[in-house]
Amino acid sequence: MPTSPDTGSSLCRLYLVTPPQFDPVAFAADLAPVLDAGDVACLQIRVKHPQDTPAHDDDIRRTVNTLMPVVRRYPVAMILNDRPDLAHELGTDGVHVGQQDISCKQARKIVGSECSVGVTCHNSRHLAMVAGEDGADYVAFGAFFPTATKQAKTRATLDLLRQWQEDMLIPCVAIGGITPENARPLVEAGADFLAVSHGVWGYAHGPAVAVAAFNHLFSEIAS
Repeated sequence: MPTSPDTGSSLCRLYLVTPPQFDPVAFAADLAPVLDAGDVACLQIRVKHPQDTPAHDDDIRRTVNTLMPVVRRYPVAMILNDRPDLAHELGTDGVHVGQQDISCKQARKIVGSECSVGVTCHNSRHLAMVAGEDGADYVAFGAFFPTATKQAKTRATLDLLRQWQEDMLIPCVAIGGITPENARPLVEAGADFLAVSHGVWGYAHGPAVAVAAFNHLFSEIAS
């Protein structure tokens, strides 16, 4: 079982993010066919109340404990959003923190060296470099497109991905409004992972079809 998204492959990979609100039991029942549909590097568990307000700790615990038995059947890293304390308590493979959350250094102290730490860096190369210096395992840039999941604070450019790949070794994640139809430029610009929520769970032909479509695109570009 990986402790973080595998960065050893030249292929871009899919970084799934759970929907904004969902019932853990119903979601767990639907998750396996999606993970069966193609390669998925990780699943970020993002538990929020409406208007993006924080969820109660027990709701987060219930969600992680409900989904973990399904995710553990696959070579998929389980990443918890925002909460390094609960990531450490619950035994997830990683934690993702934003600029308004706990710092990367603090998160690393809490989760330890075996757990991956990812950091949202919006459209800032500077923030990403600081995150790298502070021990981040990956940085996330976005939003690249309008997103239905949350109100994006910034818009990122393809040049940011290109420059990051030219100069830096830390993997980068592209996020924000990504679908199988608009993802090609991000992959060609050098994104190591595409973080997708609505583009999979809200895909018109179903989430399993979306996962397969993303993987077909990754393989096509790499060949």
